[in-house]
Amino acid sequence: PQLQAAVEELQGKGYALPSIPATPHGSEEQEVRARYDRIKGSAVNPVLREGNSDRRSPPSVKAYARTNPHSMGVWKPDSLTHVASMDSGDFFASEKSVTLDETTSFCIVYTGEDGKTIKLRDDAPLEKGEILDAAVMSRRELRQFLANQIKDARKSNILFSVHLKATMMKVSDPIIFGHAVSVFFEEVFAKHAELFERLDVAPEHGLKDLLVRISGLDADKKAEAEADIARCLETGPALAMVNSERGITSLHVPSDVIIDASMPAAIRLGGKMWGPDGKEQDMKAVIPDRCYSGVYQAVIDFCKRHGAFDPASMGSVSNVGLMAGKAEEYGSHDKTFLAPGRGVIRATAPDGRVLLEQPVEKDDIFRMCQVKEEAVIDWVKLAFRRSKDSGTPAVFWLDENRAHDAQVIAKVRHCLNALDTGGLEFSILPPAEACRHTLERAKNGKDTIAVTGNVLRDYLTDLFPILELGTSAKMLSNVPLMKGGGLFETGAGGSAPKHVQQLLKENHLRWDSLGEFLALSASFEHLALTFKDKRAALLGKTLDEATGVLLNMRKSPSRLCGELDNRGSHFYLAMYWAQAIARQKEDDKLRKLFSVLARELEQNESKITAELIAIQGRPVDIGGYYKPDKALADMVMRPCAALNRIIDTITTRGEQ
Repeated sequence: PQLQAAVEELQGKGYALPSIPATPHGSEEQEVRARYDRIKGSAVNPVLREGNSDRRSPPSVKAYARTNPHSMGVWKPDSLTHVASMDSGDFFASEKSVTLDETTSFCIVYTGEDGKTIKLRDDAPLEKGEILDAAVMSRRELRQFLANQIKDARKSNILFSVHLKATMMKVSDPIIFGHAVSVFFEEVFAKHAELFERLDVAPEHGLKDLLVRISGLDADKKAEAEADIARCLETGPALAMVNSERGITSLHVPSDVIIDASMPAAIRLGGKMWGPDGKEQDMKAVIPDRCYSGVYQAVIDFCKRHGAFDPASMGSVSNVGLMAGKAEEYGSHDKTFLAPGRGVIRATAPDGRVLLEQPVEKDDIFRMCQVKEEAVIDWVKLAFRRSKDSGTPAVFWLDENRAHDAQVIAKVRHCLNALDTGGLEFSILPPAEACRHTLERAKNGKDTIAVTGNVLRDYLTDLFPILELGTSAKMLSNVPLMKGGGLFETGAGGSAPKHVQQLLKENHLRWDSLGEFLALSASFEHLALTFKDKRAALLGKTLDEATGVLLNMRKSPSRLCGELDNRGSHFYLAMYWAQAIARQKEDDKLRKLFSVLARELEQNESKITAELIAIQGRPVDIGGYYKPDKALADMVMRPCAALNRIIDTITTRGEQ
């Protein structure tokens, strides 16, 4: 739906883009759909991230969280909240894995029962030492599992919710989401099968898309379909809601409920989600595949037993994540297919050797993943450096009973044996057990480094920051690139749409740029170390000081219109940073330049902040959601003439 909306907006601006065919017919439409599919989700991430991930909470942020703990929901021992996963027929059950002993290539071929073949993917290179996996999720068992969980949620009188990552697992997870929609509304899809085919209804697009497509029907037919949908909602379990007031369920849009955001939020809320009545309720968290779902169940069990975590005393959980080279499931998009029929899907080498194979039924989800050996070696070395620099124990979250993890464990042990780990503490534990171990340490105020694969990197760098800091946007996210250099990331993109909606409605932007400030400081530090640049070191140091002042003075954006927002927060960061540079004695030229800036910002503080608040409360137009008009956006984001004059003047002085 997001990509569809982006294309429609660009078409409206005159860009000659083809529409996205919901059900492609013919080779031309299939090619159009395939090209769009390649850019779904966070497609840019694996292209840029040619390094592994180092994420942690900066000391100043952690200190602030401890002295200003955020609210936490109350956990009850008798909570009915739980995770539900398949016990057979999922990716975990079927996974096969192999480590390549030579450089080669592979293609993916389906062979039907009749012996006919279909090449699903052309030749792709494989490196010596690379790990290759293949797994299948059974369509039949998935749908039966979903039907059972829907029935159980109704019987237990708890919310039904499905937690996936459709934005990153952009082939498999939308399909799984579509099954959840079509099973929940099974009677509707069965009764109106011919109509829905004519309307190009695709359940993977969610309930919202279905409602839009039937909205153009004649009144009687539309009313009949809507009544059938309402009947399913009434007779089935209550759905977890994205927006109770507007009636938006968790099955409306596949990208509305993203597991790494939705599960931590529910855990922080005491294991609850919002129901149709606008009240918090216990919930069934349906996470079909077992590979990582046990982590969330471990957290739920721990909180039922011990209660909510205390941000004022809990330890920190940093993360070193295997990410380079499109590692693991997040690099599987171009190797994920719906099985064309009953038969076998094989990955074969040019000489005809079968590297991996999986039996399939029609419309089973076949998925392959890769991990390059150099990425694993770099990942282990990064974990070693982080543990050595911080003196913190590191835990590899790997399960020897999972085919893929067994291959990774062999490489991890080999790498650790080659390093001087004397005095350091490393362990390898299955994800659920590693989670329990880490939770116990965090409860006792002890820090731990979680060393994980790519998916758990994503999950845990939301889970623990949300428990520790109240948000993942305050995490420092570094990607030391394997070929040199580094990426310094920030943000929590899942919350961005709601922030933009509020901005357009009432000209209040509650997005907190703290993560951006931290990333900028870290990038200055990297420049200083790499190029021996004293001025970069000074800018990084003073920015960190300014960020600490920003937190202590509580100048982060408010959620409420009529109060300080992102633009006001940036003003204060600029003033505190200028003051910090003006106080330092290492660089006289910078001190003089920024002393002038600090003085002007201080003298105009009341005027600037009053103006930044006065503009709020009215709708604004930025000329588009996906491609805003720069002039309109500048007017919204730089609305204060006094502040603009000061910044423009100091910029001119700096250039001189």
